[in-house]
Amino acid sequence: MSDQSVKVVAHLKVKEDKIQELQDVLTRAIPATREENGCLQYDLCQNTADPTQFTFLEEWENNECLGAHLSAPAFKVLSGKLADLLAAAPDIRVYKLIM
Repeated sequence: MSDQSVKVVAHLKVKEDKIQELQDVLTRAIPATREENGCLQYDLCQNTADPTQFTFLEEWENNECLGAHLSAPAFKVLSGKLADLLAAAPDIRVYKLIM
């Protein structure tokens, strides 16, 4: 088990006519996610130059906590809702801190 935290950057591209709907769905999910075991940061940002682009900035205690988040029933329900709102597949990248 790694004791190094895991950083996640998740980019979402929403359909132009679904911006507010996506924002509502995501913001409702944030409080519960922040309470999940090992969640150190879970912030949602919207691109000021292109409002159809949203990005989650996340930090998890370790890979096990991230894995538990990704397999949680609430995350699977959220993922199902996103299918009709997104213009493209999410771009999710996992990083480790170098320095």
